[in-house]
Amino acid sequence: MNPIWSPSPEFVLQSRIEQLRKRISAENSINLNDYSELHKFSIENQEIFWRTIWEDMGLQGVQGEVALENPQLMPGAKFFPKGRINFAKNCLNHDQADEAIAIISHNETGLRKELNWGELRASVASFQQVLREAGVKASDVVGGYVANGPEAVIAALSTLSLGAIWTSCSPDFGVQGMLDRFGQTKPKVIIAGCSVRYNKKPIDLTERIIEICQELPSVAHLIHFPGTEAVAGTEFTKLQLTALEFPKPAPLGTELYFEDTPFLHPAFILYSSGTTGNPKCILHSHGGSLIQLVKEHQYHVDLRANERLFFYTTCGWMMWNWLIAGLATKTAIVLYDGSPFSRGAKTLWEMCEQDDWAIFGTSAKYISALEKQKWQTPENMKLLKLRAILSTGSPLAHESFDYVYNKLKPDILLGSISGGTDIVSCFMLSCPVRAVYRGQLQGAGLGLAVDIFDEEGKPVQEQKGELVCTKPFPAMPVGFWDDSDQKRYLSAYFERFEGAWTHGDYAERTAQDGFVIHGRSDAVLNPGGVRIGTAEIYRQVETFEEIIEALAIGQDKNNDVRVVLFVVMKEQQELTEELKDQLRRRIKQNTTLRHVPEVIVSVAALPRTLSGKIVELAVRAVVHNLPVKNQEALANPEALEYFRNIPELQK
Repeated sequence: MNPIWSPSPEFVLQSRIEQLRKRISAENSINLNDYSELHKFSIENQEIFWRTIWEDMGLQGVQGEVALENPQLMPGAKFFPKGRINFAKNCLNHDQADEAIAIISHNETGLRKELNWGELRASVASFQQVLREAGVKASDVVGGYVANGPEAVIAALSTLSLGAIWTSCSPDFGVQGMLDRFGQTKPKVIIAGCSVRYNKKPIDLTERIIEICQELPSVAHLIHFPGTEAVAGTEFTKLQLTALEFPKPAPLGTELYFEDTPFLHPAFILYSSGTTGNPKCILHSHGGSLIQLVKEHQYHVDLRANERLFFYTTCGWMMWNWLIAGLATKTAIVLYDGSPFSRGAKTLWEMCEQDDWAIFGTSAKYISALEKQKWQTPENMKLLKLRAILSTGSPLAHESFDYVYNKLKPDILLGSISGGTDIVSCFMLSCPVRAVYRGQLQGAGLGLAVDIFDEEGKPVQEQKGELVCTKPFPAMPVGFWDDSDQKRYLSAYFERFEGAWTHGDYAERTAQDGFVIHGRSDAVLNPGGVRIGTAEIYRQVETFEEIIEALAIGQDKNNDVRVVLFVVMKEQQELTEELKDQLRRRIKQNTTLRHVPEVIVSVAALPRTLSGKIVELAVRAVVHNLPVKNQEALANPEALEYFRNIPELQK
């Protein structure tokens, strides 16, 4: 297989990952020839590797005498057990000049704001004081019901600076979705924006905020700000708690305070999607999340100080945590609140050109949507600083690789990356010194012993199986909230294969040492007892211009499983018998006979999580007349009704 992009020799030489390879080779009197050998060293010499990158990345903190305690235990190992580090300190307390840009924010109204480092530090100093006056101390929980704007970043950094725990949800969560999450983690303080705008529609959140605060007895204080629409928020007087306005920045030069937190001290609570029950409340540490995210930025994305880093995300998705960690590399982070198509396909690309983004992060769904709209960058859009596009959220189709290089930018590193909320980071991601192969994630991240296991727990290559990690890594969760015996934590990741983290992805390691994700393990189809990843079907369906998107399930029928395909058609397009035959022929031609759907049905919409992922399991439950456990986890639960009592499925 030939690569579709390769780095230039000049770029490889100046890359951070190449400099790291040379440093480790020199300091350990060995010769690591390429990325594969560097990666092998990183998982076979974990103590040396993680100490080295701590120093190489310039993290501020104390490592302690031991870099890894109980390395043979999975789980049970502890990185830097006597180490001390604070996530917020590393994001703020460095030598970036006050006048340099730290945050650029955009919203749908066209408002663009810049916040320099001096203003960011002064804003955090003010917010620190408000939180302290509200009684917030180390290990308390502060919850954010916030859109992706500067206020969210300021509130999160202020919380972390005090050693308190930050947890956030985006405004697309309804009241019950919020209570399912904050009801478990019991924040002492809630930070809330009173309004947002999405797809040109203004939304007043005041009543939701009041109801959430009234239903959460743990909340003693509400700190609010107007949001996009300048809502007054005067109704908060009816609350039986203190309602404060978001503070103005302190005078420049006001001293910041940073709690001296242990490496494994909890920093974030992130929530699983909650589509199979109450959301898991996953605790991530200051040190583990910081060292992992900065490693990804500096080596796998080759991020530098003063560049502009963008990821399209909300505060309810782990990529927001990934984005704000860019501040620790002295990078300017770019925030956007709103629909990525509010002004058409050009919306984000005009911002990219205006701001000189170096890294454009988004979802596979977004790239597919651009492709369906036949968008291509116009000739006057030079994108001179843009050197990497990152895609995650779901597998990026092979054809989308072609689209990016042919229609968006040919001289670009296209990084399909994959990890999750569970590790607040990535298992597989981009590698600037490696070639890009069509349809593949470039490789496993440094320090991560990623492998593919068959049903018996044996490693396989060029075969589909379970994605696992066989050695400990710093970004493993501290645990789950309110799970003192770790029973739920152990059940979630360590029951399937002893001594290995099972991530829940159905994947394959390629001949090029890259990876292909074939879908979630729990959504794998089993016609005739043969496991099939749904992504293999979606890839073929997405080549049809008449179809916007698709969802496949296995329906129990006659003591077997048959494949059922649901498609969403473009406007004025119809699912004809001829089109069904074409779909079946293409799927059979490019996959196997077992992939071919027995039934194909058109529906108006597909149900999605709030982070945009389609939910095969919920649809399968509806088709089999089973209850959907947590519809509040869906952005559009009403879409489930399209799948009830479909005549074709009764035959």
